Amino acid sequence: MRGKLQKFGLIGVGVVAGILLSLNFSANASKESATSALPVEELRSFADVFNAIKQGYVEPVDDKTLINNAISGMLSNLDPHSSYLDADSFKDLQVSTQGEFGGLGLEVGMEDGYVKVVSPIEDTPAWRGGVKAGDLIIKLDDTLVKGMTISDAVKKMRGKPKTDITLTIVRKGENKPLTLTLTREIIKVQSVKSKLIEPGFGYVRITQFQEESANDLVKALDKLYKDKDNKGEPLRGLVLDLRNDPGGLLNAAVGVVAAFVPANSLVVSTDGRTDDAKRKYTASPDDYLRGHKSDYIKQLPEGARTVPLIVLINGGSASASEIVAGALQDHKRALVLGTQSFGKGSVQTVLPLSASTAIKLTTARYYTPSGRSIQAKGITPDVVVEATPNGEARDWLREADLDRHLNNDKDQTAGKEGDKRAVKKTKPAKDEAEDEESFKPIEFASKADYQMTQAMNLLKAWQIMQKK
Repeated sequence: MRGKLQKFGLIGVGVVAGILLSLNFSANASKESATSALPVEELRSFADVFNAIKQGYVEPVDDKTLINNAISGMLSNLDPHSSYLDADSFKDLQVSTQGEFGGLGLEVGMEDGYVKVVSPIEDTPAWRGGVKAGDLIIKLDDTLVKGMTISDAVKKMRGKPKTDITLTIVRKGENKPLTLTLTREIIKVQSVKSKLIEPGFGYVRITQFQEESANDLVKALDKLYKDKDNKGEPLRGLVLDLRNDPGGLLNAAVGVVAAFVPANSLVVSTDGRTDDAKRKYTASPDDYLRGHKSDYIKQLPEGARTVPLIVLINGGSASASEIVAGALQDHKRALVLGTQSFGKGSVQTVLPLSASTAIKLTTARYYTPSGRSIQAKGITPDVVVEATPNGEARDWLREADLDRHLNNDKDQTAGKEGDKRAVKKTKPAKDEAEDEESFKPIEFASKADYQMTQAMNLLKAWQIMQKK
């Protein structure tokens, strides 16, 4: 038996070495890593386990499943954002960046083997059904989530439109699990929404950074400047709302910043172990167009780069949202208002393994133009305003709360208990009805939107100060 294992071990070493080569680790690793020998003993142990499962597991398992599970395990144990993308997950990723996909409308991660909600996407079944950031999904229909990969869980939540799925959720502050039945639908995310709050003051909300987001922003700004209710007058103030925006494409974030800062201004830099991971992204066509034949930034209405600007963020603002807020803050182009953002300051690179599968690998950290690291810290608002006059309606899940999150290499206190901003709590509810009311989503830019109201007050005060 031992002889067979040793013989198979040599074959297994060759298999794994081939996998490593196919991922271009030799080409992309640092010089020190590239010249180091493969860990033959560890690979032999892997091959021994592989063979033991093949020969002795209670039910037969095919080679492809075992190898895929091994790859998935390697990636999922690195950090919360690295993962293996099987054919379905890879397709979902490609489709979601284009703004249309099927399912419930959830941005999720994994924690302790369960699915944890980072943010529900606005105007989706999850949002309307009452799913909250920080919710822990423990069961999908009758299937326990414990033991599933994130890909398996997402795959189960996806499905044909007009079919139901029941989520069993553990929510902080609730004595027992909540059961929510949601109906799947085609999720068409309108990336950019805009309206004139009142004559002279515009509002633009970006729900997710997709391929057309920056182009749509320019169109939205043009529409605001031409709004008949504004009587053709230039805007006197603008609110850019990035609350609950989970992020998305980097080039879209660069394009959004390019709409407000001088051409060629530094937007974000990245740093990692490979030469490809060390980059500076600027407000230039080379860094934001990607696929567009014409430069949409040239269509910006006059005044867009100088209009007084306030950016709204909260604990659901992550990744690309934080890049935009951090860049506009560092360039002193906008005041950032709201609460501390999520703190996802890492870069994920999608490396295809085949025509239908890939890995999503964390390859670098993001830095704002002034060199601040976003990782596990987030963006601190210039003006801290909680969601309601009484404080935050709930505790936000943040990057620093996730298992195996990367540390902040610029600030060793980031993510530590003493570094977390104290959050005021809402007053205890008097009854269940009032408690349920406190968990209802706030309609952004409505009269009930306290942060928006404060942003408008600040913009109007800004106008008075400028006149003086």
